[in-house]
Amino acid sequence: MISGFLNAFRTPDLRKKMLFTLFILVIFRIGSTIPAPNVNIAAIQKCASDATTGDQAGVYAMINLFSGGALLHLAIFALGIMPYITASIILQLLTVVIPRLEALKKEGATGQETITKYTRWLTIVLGVLQATSFTMMAVSGQLYRTCTESVVYSDGVFPIIVMILTMTAGTSLIMWMGELITDRGVGNGMSILIFTQIAARFPSSMWSIKTAHQGNQGWLLLVLVVAVGLLVMAGVVFVEQAQRRIPVQYAKRMVGNRLMGGSTTYIPMKVNQAGVIPVIFAASMLYLPMLYAMFRPEGAAATWIATNLNGRGDTVWYNVIYVAMIIFFTFFYVSITFDPVEVSDNMRKFGGFIPGIRAGKPTEDYLAYVLSRLTAPGSLYLALISLIPTVAIVLLGADQNFPFGGTSLLIMVGVGLDTVKQIDSQLHQRNYEGFLK
Repeated sequence: MISGFLNAFRTPDLRKKMLFTLFILVIFRIGSTIPAPNVNIAAIQKCASDATTGDQAGVYAMINLFSGGALLHLAIFALGIMPYITASIILQLLTVVIPRLEALKKEGATGQETITKYTRWLTIVLGVLQATSFTMMAVSGQLYRTCTESVVYSDGVFPIIVMILTMTAGTSLIMWMGELITDRGVGNGMSILIFTQIAARFPSSMWSIKTAHQGNQGWLLLVLVVAVGLLVMAGVVFVEQAQRRIPVQYAKRMVGNRLMGGSTTYIPMKVNQAGVIPVIFAASMLYLPMLYAMFRPEGAAATWIATNLNGRGDTVWYNVIYVAMIIFFTFFYVSITFDPVEVSDNMRKFGGFIPGIRAGKPTEDYLAYVLSRLTAPGSLYLALISLIPTVAIVLLGADQNFPFGGTSLLIMVGVGLDTVKQIDSQLHQRNYEGFLK
C-alpha cells in the first residue's frame, strides 16, 4: 500500500492529477465555512449548536448530512452537491418514462452530453428553489424554531435576494468543480465532493463519543467504536466487491474476409446493484413528514410524527418504515437501471449467448431470475447497514451524528473503492504495482 502511494506520486501526470484534486477540495471546504451575506455569524453558530443537541436533532442531522455542516450555518456552499444529485436521479428516472430521453441515452456520447446539459439546467432550478426555501426559513425563524435570536441582519428584499443568488451561485460553482475533478483530477468529481462533505463531520462526531462519557470510559468507548467501525467497513468492502459473473460466449462470424468473434466474456452483476441510492431515497421520503411536523407542529398527525418519526432512530415505527422503504426502493431502482430484455437483445445482436441458455425469452427469464436472487440479499444488506446507527443509539447511547453506519458509511466506502481502483488502473498502465492485489 505504501509503495503504491509512493509510485503514484513518482508519476508526474498522476501526481499532478492528485494535487489538482486536493486543491479543488481545499477550495470546496473553504467555501463551506464562509457564511453567505446578511448572515449573523454569532447567532447562527449558537442556534446550530443548540439545534444539533435538542429534541429535533435527528431532523437537523438529516439536513446536515450532505453539507458537511455548511447548510445549518448558511454558508456560500450551503446547498452542497445535493441539487445536482437530485437532478441526476430525476433525469435517470425520467429516461425510462420519456421516449425522447431514452433515445438520447441510446445515441452514445452525443446523447449523454445533451442529458448532462439538461441535468445542469435542472440543477440550477433546484438550487434556486432550495436556496429560496432555506433562506425564507432562516428569515422567518422556522429554520431554528427553538432559537430566539435572529440569524440574519436584515429581512429586506434586496439582502434576501443576494443570499439566494449567492447560494445558487455556490451550487453552480460546486457543479463546475466536480466536473473539473472528473476531467483533470482523479476519480468521479461529484462523488469525491460528497465524500469530502461527509468526511468533514467525522472528527467532531468521533470526539463527541469520547466527550459524552467521563474519564477512561470515554476513551474505552471511543476505541471500541473505532474497532467495530473498522470491522463494519471491512464487511462493507467485501459485499461491495462481491458480484455474480454470468459467462457470455460470442459465436464466430465472417465480416468481409475476416473471421470475427469466438471470444468469451461475462456480465458482472453486483450483490449491491443499486448502490446507495435506495438509502438516499428512503431517508429523503422520511424527511418529508418530519419537515411537515416542523412547519405544522399542532394536530394529531404532527404529534404522531414527532413521537414516532422523529429521526432519532430509536422508535419501532421509524425503523420498520425505513427498512421497508429501503427494500422497496432497492428493487425499484434495480428494475429501472438493469433491463434483462435490453441486455438480451444486445447479446443477440452481436451473436452472444449464455452457455446452456437459449437466446431470446429464456435468456431474459434467466437474467431476471439471477437479478432477483441478488437483489433480495442486497436490499437486506443495505437495510442492515442503515440500522447500525440505531443499534449504536440504543446500546451505546450515541447520538444522531454516529459516524459508522447508514448512508455516510456506504458513500465513503463506495467512493473510496472507486477512486482507489482508478488510481490502481493508471499505475498498472505504467507497469507499477497498484494498491489492489
